[in-house]
This record gives sequence, C-alpha cells and structure tokens, in this order.
Amino acid sequence: MNLVTGGSGLVGSHIILDLLDKGLPVRALKREESDLEPIKSLFKFYKKSELFEKIKWVDGDILDIPSLEAAMDQVENVYHSAALVSFYKKHHKRMYDINVRGTYNIVNQAISSKVRKIGHISSIAALGRNNTHYYTESNKWKNDKNNSYYAITKYGAEREIWRGINEGVPAVIVNPGIILGPSNWNRSSSTLFKNIYKGLKYYTTGVNGFVDVRDVSKAIISLTNSSINSERFILVSENISYKDIFQEIARSFNKEIPNKAASKNILEIAWRIALLKSYFNGKPPSITKETARTSIQQNYYDASKIKKEISFDFIKTEDSIKNAAAYFLKF
Repeated sequence: MNLVTGGSGLVGSHIILDLLDKGLPVRALKREESDLEPIKSLFKFYKKSELFEKIKWVDGDILDIPSLEAAMDQVENVYHSAALVSFYKKHHKRMYDINVRGTYNIVNQAISSKVRKIGHISSIAALGRNNTHYYTESNKWKNDKNNSYYAITKYGAEREIWRGINEGVPAVIVNPGIILGPSNWNRSSSTLFKNIYKGLKYYTTGVNGFVDVRDVSKAIISLTNSSINSERFILVSENISYKDIFQEIARSFNKEIPNKAASKNILEIAWRIALLKSYFNGKPPSITKETARTSIQQNYYDASKIKKEISFDFIKTEDSIKNAAAYFLKF
C-alpha cells in the first residue's frame, strides 16, 4: 500500500494518478471537507476516470496523530506532498504547523509503522539563497533576509526528513522549481495562469527554475521505488525568465502578451497597494513583499544530478504550459 498526503493538491493528485496507472494500490489522506471535484476533473482530463474509483480515501490530517496512525497502517511507501504555499504574513503560523509540524508527525509515524521509505516533496526554496544565485543539491542553507517564510518552513520540513533518516526510516527528497500543471488555478503556482488569462499586462524581470508536475510525480515515484536513500534532487526542466514564461502562457490562451516590464519601484508600490486592499476585502493580497522581491531575482538551478542518477529526461517547459492551459480551458 502507498500513502499519499496532500492528495487533492497539484502534486499529490498526479502522484495518485501515476501510482494507480502502474497498478499500485493507493491510500490518500484528505480532510473531511476536501473538495474532490478537481481531482475527478484531472483524471477525466488525462482520460483515466476509471482509476478514480480505485483511490482509498482516508479522512484525516497530518496534524492529527490518531488519523495518521490509521492512514499509515500496513503502508509500504509514503509520498509526502502535503504543504501550504503562501507568502502572506497572516498564514505564517498555519504554514509552520503544516509544513514543519506536519512533517514531524509524518516522520514519527513512519518510524512507528516501519514504512519502507518516504518520498518527500520539498522545494528549491529550501535550498536557501547564496551570492552566486546558482544552486545545486550541495547548497548549504544560510539565514538570509531574502529567504521567504515559506522557504524557512520547507527547510524545516527537510530537517525533519533528515532526522527520520538518522532514526531509521529511509527517505529521498526532491526539490522542484516552480511547478507547472493542471490544478485549481486559485492555488499556488497555478495562479500564474489565472492572472495572465485575466489580462495581466506586466512581466517581471527575474529568472527562475520551472518543472512540469508530471515530472515531479515521475521522479518521486522512481526514486522512492529505487535503492537510493538519504539523497535530494533538484527538479528543474529549464531556467527561464518570467517574461518568457508569461508570454508563452498568454500565447497558449490566445491572450494579449504581457509586454511591460515591472520595475522594482512599480513592484514596491504594487505589493503595498495589494496589502492595503487585503485589509478591506479580507482576502490574501495578489502580490506580497516577498513575491515582489523574488520576482526580480535571477536564480539558476542545476538538475544534472537526477539526469545522471536515473537517466531522467524532463518535459520541455513549452509543452508543460500547453498541457496546463488545455486543462484550464476545458475545466
């Protein structure tokens, strides 16, 4: 039996789909109030609707230890993709609880249940920042004002995985870049598609690493079922400018291409206006100080390790965008 946490999310839903497609049994942890319609749509999009009924859903929460005990009973591998992605200060405590405390609970229960292995979905954010803006798996975390609180919590989650390894449960970690793929476009990286579809005119001047969600799923399943242990792998198909990404997304929707560069000063004004609006409407701001400042950084990630280790080939970013856009236009 394979347990997937965060099963209704972008990464978790693809892991479930791929495991079932391989004929492997899946138990997925979800909150009682979780909406399963998006994952049903995802399976339909990939023409795998018949597999949805094979998911063994378990109501629970990674912060609820008794529910984890039940969910992890007779489980061989745990795919831990549950996480909160937010750059909104009001979400900091919740993000720490889910990303760090939740992983602490997963590790402890995995040890108690004697699972074979944990496949942990981390992030390139957990690599921290350095002066070269070039990153490999050997990058050492440093406390830095440019580390977002999300990055801090994902680094904290990784520390829990390393602790688990030291205490006897094998594990592998993947560090995906910005993940592109079909999902709820009101959440995490998928909001990029929503904003551009609705007519975003500006692009930011930074560079970042991007990866297809299908590659994230493929990689973590391959690594978890291999003999590899106590290793982490950057998952980035290409390092691309936000300008190129934004414009490719616009083309995929047949929308007007963003053609105005957002300067640092414009972004500094924009996040302050967005914060002010959030005070009145009670919604998280569309842009924050952290996202504004990150969006103009030029960061490059080296994914050669996984290519050499398991002969891994990445999907081209252009194809990732077309796949995601096709889903958003249909569902």
